[in-house]
Amino acid sequence: MSLMIGAITIGLILALLALGIFISFRIFGVADLTAEGSITLGAAIAAALIVAGVHPATATLLAFLGGFAAGALTGIIHTRFNINSLLASILVMTALYSVNLHIMGRSNVPLMSEATVISFFEGIQQMISPGRDQVPFLGWALPGKDLFVLLFLLLSVAATGWLLFRFFKSNYGTAMRATGNNPNMIRALGVNTKTMIILGLALSNGLIALSGALLCQYQGFADVQMGIGMLVWGLASVIIGEALISDKSLGFLITGAVMGSVIFRLLVAVALRWGMNPNDLKLITAVFVFIALVLPAWMKKLNQKKSENVAH
Repeated sequence: MSLMIGAITIGLILALLALGIFISFRIFGVADLTAEGSITLGAAIAAALIVAGVHPATATLLAFLGGFAAGALTGIIHTRFNINSLLASILVMTALYSVNLHIMGRSNVPLMSEATVISFFEGIQQMISPGRDQVPFLGWALPGKDLFVLLFLLLSVAATGWLLFRFFKSNYGTAMRATGNNPNMIRALGVNTKTMIILGLALSNGLIALSGALLCQYQGFADVQMGIGMLVWGLASVIIGEALISDKSLGFLITGAVMGSVIFRLLVAVALRWGMNPNDLKLITAVFVFIALVLPAWMKKLNQKKSENVAH
């Protein structure tokens, strides 16, 4: 049960990554590789500031702003200099590797002895019931600090998803969604589509950097290599979420992205528990995403053939 709680906790942290990927990939149709630099950037900023004595909540907020700036830079390179969005994101991702090293000062920053947002919520359990480490939950005796962290992340992700939903339902958010769906139409209505793309990619990478900031505080370290493969991870979460729901409205898609992240992390945890080689994790993730991308088209063709056979 403790393994499941830990997997769900990391799944919720990476749900913020999935929401960021959802914005860039589903709203704007951009495969934004900036994500692999932004998640490390968020972790680097948070870790460096916490070690320097900055309050963890302030460090986490500044990590979000750092990711926001990185995404905006990608958008500016893409829209203002007419560079392909994929190439623009590769340029920023490459530059962020050096930026992250400069911010951390070395390739790895430990946080085990530092006060973090996660350790604050772990300490709440001791304040409520001092001397009692285990609490009953659904018939299991679980570490109380893990449950409090899980509850904090669940509420945080739910609030983020709700705010994202309300934003995209506003006039400004609707214009941003229309920019990704039909840029010519929304441009004819007087909306600056370049600004919309810049702000959309900025918001996307801000959420991704926030995920990195929380992830490093939960794991107890920030590493310059931690962003490798995170774009594929986020895509897998979004695709799983879309497969789980039949309603394609905005609210359900946001909920699906969160659910997809948690379920994907649980699948990984189960696979590792059953003896899967951790070195194969990225390969299996890539294969899974490939299958998830092509399977809907195959199923659609199969259903069409069945319908044609029935008609004849």
